[in-house]
Amino acid sequence: MSSVLVREASSPARRRAPASAHWRSVALGVAGLAATLALWWLAVTLLAGHNAMAAQFAPQRALEALPALITSDQLLVHVATSLKRIAVGLAWAVVVGVPLGFAIGRLRWLEQTLSPTLQFLRMISPLAWMPLAVMSPGVGDRAVYFLLAFAAVWPLVMSTASGVAHLDQRWIQLGESLAATRAEMLWHIYVPGVAAHVLTGVRLAIGILWIVLVPAEMLGVSAGLGYLILDTRDRLAYSELTAVILVIGVLGFLLDLAARAIAARLSSDVAVRDQ
Repeated sequence: MSSVLVREASSPARRRAPASAHWRSVALGVAGLAATLALWWLAVTLLAGHNAMAAQFAPQRALEALPALITSDQLLVHVATSLKRIAVGLAWAVVVGVPLGFAIGRLRWLEQTLSPTLQFLRMISPLAWMPLAVMSPGVGDRAVYFLLAFAAVWPLVMSTASGVAHLDQRWIQLGESLAATRAEMLWHIYVPGVAAHVLTGVRLAIGILWIVLVPAEMLGVSAGLGYLILDTRDRLAYSELTAVILVIGVLGFLLDLAARAIAARLSSDVAVRDQ
């Protein structure tokens, strides 16, 4: 009885501890961003004394250029176009990478057969395929989709294969002992068991996609954040160019934050399921 009372009395303290740690982490993150902005402003200020053009890259100039980007240059249209390309490239990577990774994780002989080839292809930069992408699919969205899917497929293959290989064998044995069909084993054992690994692969893929997106959108397309980078450079609108870079960073941060939140939620659900 006394032990129950002790646990109940200490539970609020345990709940307060993670909350305080969370807010401390948020405060440190905000402080780090503020320090980065201060260093950025200081560096531009020092450079502007020797080069007047450097003043256009100041953070305050970038923030002042945002309204003009939104109204005159249709920033939201470019953002929507880039996000659509990210979604299409990621979807193709999931369609190809998850089944391939599942097969590699399940079949030892297939892993031994494909591993050298996959490792070879994985080490080639997606940007190295840009000339071939232009020559084969052609200039435009199809070349961008090809480059993005090629860049994103590898973390999905590796993460899915790792999830299948590390799946708790007790669940597989339980399903087999209950005479579960292949479809039942797939949907009730394998899919929940590897979902967290797949989401980890999706998070890694989003980071890679966001890096490859900007140069990929320089392949003859007429919209997108990469195109907008080229357009502002050609117009010598360097404050607007800096603003676009800030938008790319903020959007990438938000995408990664959403992927981390979903992966953490699913991982906690799997942990509760395994108990």
